[in-house]
Amino acid sequence: MTAFQPTITPLQLTRRQRHDRRLKRRSLVVSCISVLLVALILVLLVPKAPGWEAVKSSFFNWDILVKTFPKLLSAFVVDLKIFFWSAPLIFILSLAIALARNTRRPALFPLRLFGAVYTDVLRGVPVILLVYLIGFGIPGLGLPRPYNSPYIWGTVALVLGYSAYVAEVFRAGIESVHSSQSAAARSLGLSESDTMRYVVLPQAIRRQVPALMNFVIALLKDVALLSFIGPIEILRQANVYKSLMANFTPYVGAAIIFLCVTIPVTRYADYLLARQRNERTT
Repeated sequence: MTAFQPTITPLQLTRRQRHDRRLKRRSLVVSCISVLLVALILVLLVPKAPGWEAVKSSFFNWDILVKTFPKLLSAFVVDLKIFFWSAPLIFILSLAIALARNTRRPALFPLRLFGAVYTDVLRGVPVILLVYLIGFGIPGLGLPRPYNSPYIWGTVALVLGYSAYVAEVFRAGIESVHSSQSAAARSLGLSESDTMRYVVLPQAIRRQVPALMNFVIALLKDVALLSFIGPIEILRQANVYKSLMANFTPYVGAAIIFLCVTIPVTRYADYLLARQRNERTT
């Protein structure tokens, strides 16, 4: 005896779709009105603050922004270079740490212990401290050039710090794959390493893409921390202009450049997260 399943007629479906579209339009109108009201309040009230003119000349000087922006943009290329050679290293090291922590073989217990200690220690130390300790400590050993380059040791600090966090993301993804997937793969004759490579890891990485995108955004911003140990990237360049011109507008220019890159990436991460959520509910 089958359970009763109510049917939805095409007319009812059309009415429901019309109702959903009306709700979406109403929500969009309300959202736009709210944004306009907040913007109007800011435009009207902020200029009435007693120190607005001083803040405007110190942070929003158009002439200084136009003069310094091209140089800030060229300095941002240095940030991108450091980011593009750091990200693959972080991906490889963090995946290796996650696999080490996930191993269950008794003979490989030292690797598992090393992975646990690695993530616990490096997640407990702020990235800025790693940059200072490694960026100033290693060159202090008196290594010859180019082995004392701040680009090298700054990259090492970023890779060590971020790989500890990303390794936990990978480990969570691996553990989220149901054990039946591994059992089915083993029953088909796949070895343990092949099961991890062809069955578990593709699913784990795909599930963690939104979280990984958030770390990509954070890494892109934290490259600016290397300015404290010497590289002339965008933050250090903005600091140079701030000192020369006694004005904070170059910092605003640097913030604009970061926003132009990070906002699209953030929206893409949100899109991936929403699509993943829809796939789970449908």
